[in-house]
Amino acid sequence: MASVSVASAAPSLDKRWKSFSLLFYRAVRDLKPVWMLEEMRTMEAFYQEDDLKQRTYTPSEALLYAIVHDHQPYARFLLGRYPEEALAKPSERFWCCPSSAPHLTMAVRYDRFCILRLILHESRVRLHTDDVRTLLHLACELQRPEAVVILLGSGASPQAVDQNGSTPLDVTLEKLRETSSGLATQCLDVLLMFTPKVRFKMRAALEAEPGLWRELLGENTFGYLAKKSPAPLVLIAMQTVVKQLSPATVLDSLQELPIPTSLKPPGLPMTRRARQQLI
Repeated sequence: MASVSVASAAPSLDKRWKSFSLLFYRAVRDLKPVWMLEEMRTMEAFYQEDDLKQRTYTPSEALLYAIVHDHQPYARFLLGRYPEEALAKPSERFWCCPSSAPHLTMAVRYDRFCILRLILHESRVRLHTDDVRTLLHLACELQRPEAVVILLGSGASPQAVDQNGSTPLDVTLEKLRETSSGLATQCLDVLLMFTPKVRFKMRAALEAEPGLWRELLGENTFGYLAKKSPAPLVLIAMQTVVKQLSPATVLDSLQELPIPTSLKPPGLPMTRRARQQLI
């Protein structure tokens, strides 16, 4: 009889866990107060695997939810209270992107650049070579100019290559050719500000189709990348300015430079509303 009782109770317990899991997910999605989310996160629930066990959400899993739903106060709390646990690898049952830095990857993928900045600077995360390579290429592939600024300001190398030997500049030029997107142009301008010496595979493509690339890049940028003319003076000035900026505030500093707007590169990240008009 005992075995029958456990067998009949197990589906009910499993159903209760799934119901609780959905409630917590919705609470984060609805941007409920931090204190409420913490009470829910640490509430013990039961679920069925090989046997009945107790389980609560870890800070790492809660941070992933906060990233997905852009709950910045909750992300700040988790990173401040649990700086190591919040960035630990989530459990195998908790699916997320396959990456050695899942929280950073999710922040880039979902365009949560404010939380990305929190993770990198408030928690003092050190970017490993593989993480940087993956993240910067991903940010360029998804056309996330704010993320590109933050990653480069945090030490990511614009010369890193992926498994195909492509640099972030190669990825950005490919996206620009595919989409002619204003966001791709922004990523390009940001990359050039952080890249005093450009090295990339697509220079031959520029030389093969000069008309197309002059239209996409403009005469000055095309000439610079094709090695037909020196770097524009504005770009040289911006590269000098970037070297003086603090990594923790590089995005805000670039947006608030006390110079005329006409002198700023057109690719500087802009407000989210303005960005929507470019897509």
